Amino acid sequence: MSIACLRTPEARFDDLAGFPWAPHYVEDLPGYESLRAAYIDAGPRQAPHTFLCLHGEPSWSYLYRRMIPVFLASGARVVAPDLYGFGRSDKPVDVDAYTFHFHRDFLLRLVERLGLNGITLVVQDWGGLLGLTLPVDVGFRARLGRLLVMNTTLATGEVPSPGFLAWRAYVAATPDLPVGALLKRATPILTAAEVAAYDAPFPDARHKAGVRAFPQLVMTEPGMPGIAESVAAKRFWSDTWGGPTFMAVGAADPVLGTDVMAALRQTIHGCPAPLIVPDGGHFLQEWGEPIARTALAAFARS
Repeated sequence: MSIACLRTPEARFDDLAGFPWAPHYVEDLPGYESLRAAYIDAGPRQAPHTFLCLHGEPSWSYLYRRMIPVFLASGARVVAPDLYGFGRSDKPVDVDAYTFHFHRDFLLRLVERLGLNGITLVVQDWGGLLGLTLPVDVGFRARLGRLLVMNTTLATGEVPSPGFLAWRAYVAATPDLPVGALLKRATPILTAAEVAAYDAPFPDARHKAGVRAFPQLVMTEPGMPGIAESVAAKRFWSDTWGGPTFMAVGAADPVLGTDVMAALRQTIHGCPAPLIVPDGGHFLQEWGEPIARTALAAFARS
């Protein structure tokens, strides 16, 4: 695959607040040979549980910095990739390069390359729109053990909320989206250093093709790419899934908040009542330490 892309200078990621993990890179995945992807891989390789932490738009693996230490302290392995267009991964410059299957196939191939097993799938936002469809692939299904789901959905051709339409329109009208400032508005608890870390992947608007593309890719109309996988995923989670599930909901999220998550809960067989975080916004991982601890306790009981 030959795609024109940009690579954020490494110096942009110096001294990230609260994020000490060194990146790993892969640039020879089948079908992605010209692209370098970054991921965090921490903890023992032979751990019985691997937390696969998938971020969304317009964040990156930095979003999981409050949860990773809790997962590691349990003896688990943690893998947190940066999707292409985000974080330390390469950033295709053409908006049309970003498709549902481009990202979904990347995740499947990365999981296979790393040989991940005993996966606790941890998802939010686009991490869920993509990640919740991964078990449609029987190879991934055999690797999956548990689910930790936060503000997200499965997109099957309907608009998830009026807030989403407002978000999509805002991004379409803002080609140079102020990522750090946006995160700060949605997450008032962020420090200036943390805001800078969210800005780090994007030196200028040329690096933000993925940021511009993702809201338009959400499957809100029949026939859009990814709907077939999402419909199949709904069947899997409702009819086949029997593993432990933990759901946390940021009640202050205007895009994928309590109503959207209540509908998703009805889709996931055996999903218990969620942990509601009243002040939690869309980027719920920023309230992640107590969420992670509560999830681990729930998994231990199950």
